[in-house]
Amino acid sequence: MRHINIYSGERCISRVVINSSFEGLEAELARHNRVFAVMDNRVAAECPASHFLADFFGRKGVPGMLIEASEQTKTMDTVMEVCSWLLEQGADRDALVLAIGGGVTSDIVGFAAAIYKRGIRSAYIPTTFLAQVDAAIGGKTGVNFNNYKNVLGVIRQPEFTYLCPQMLESLSRRDFLSGAAELLKTFIIEDNGYFDRAVKWLRGYALTQTQEAGAEYMKATMDELLDLIAAAAQVKISIVSRDQFERGERRKLNLGHTFGHAIETLAQRKGYDITHGEAVSMGILLAAELADSYEMRNPEEGLARRLDEAFLSCGLPIGCPFRVSAMTEIMRKDKKAGAGKVHFVLPFEVGDVRVIDFTVEDVTRLLSVK
Repeated sequence: MRHINIYSGERCISRVVINSSFEGLEAELARHNRVFAVMDNRVAAECPASHFLADFFGRKGVPGMLIEASEQTKTMDTVMEVCSWLLEQGADRDALVLAIGGGVTSDIVGFAAAIYKRGIRSAYIPTTFLAQVDAAIGGKTGVNFNNYKNVLGVIRQPEFTYLCPQMLESLSRRDFLSGAAELLKTFIIEDNGYFDRAVKWLRGYALTQTQEAGAEYMKATMDELLDLIAAAAQVKISIVSRDQFERGERRKLNLGHTFGHAIETLAQRKGYDITHGEAVSMGILLAAELADSYEMRNPEEGLARRLDEAFLSCGLPIGCPFRVSAMTEIMRKDKKAGAGKVHFVLPFEVGDVRVIDFTVEDVTRLLSVK
């Protein structure tokens, strides 16, 4: 079992626990008098590991609520439903609300906890690969508003985040690979030798072809998977500890997301079936193409080609179905926009990522081939 702390100055403000089982969960919850659990209903129905949690909560007398967690329900209406349930259950300022699900669940429940009675404690048990390596770490919460991604939200750290790869074994291959994009994103930002290791492990997973074979591959390579999850968590935690409220360095963690959120929004409007991780995969590759174009690199020698080949071998999508010019309206309203420009995160090499401000017209011109 590994523990990594998130700091604000000298003060520890959150903990990430990484363990191959749930044997350490009781000790984490024992610090809190009243715990309230909110779980994604799909996790409750489909994830065998959730049955252990349900039994555990039953023995401890932990009240539970099921929610539908999706991009369509990631709204203030669902946040209000969680707040109403907490009020009905008599949750007071000393309560801890525990979110069990993917990044959508932690976004909804974390936001509800932040505003309920002016803020109660929260904690997360992420059940998707994407949430374990990215979404459930760092304290960002947000819900969609007027068909724009994560426009409403706060940054508020959970008491702890418990990462257990057991929760991943029942994921569909598509859902698992959605998290692969965020894992690779993290190691593009800060490599430490892990980018090539992650590509090698993900290639092995992609070759398994079926969900059952993928689960067996995870079990057989659990030590490597745990190490990759822990390394990704460490990168994000180090950045968040230095820049919790995204005034500078933390912006790098948005690599692929400006394009990715625009792709998700367009997909929803046009009826395309694209997951967040798939959109981020496409967004990272567009960002790499933008970096190559900005530096006037030969496309055959730039980073975009290397990333295309790596992502494709890992089973990730590399082609965006929309023209960049169709994304400009959405990117102008991105949270990272200001003074007529957008903070674009560009990868120039693995381990060399920079934040550069562009107008959306600049981006359209530089990616005119798109």
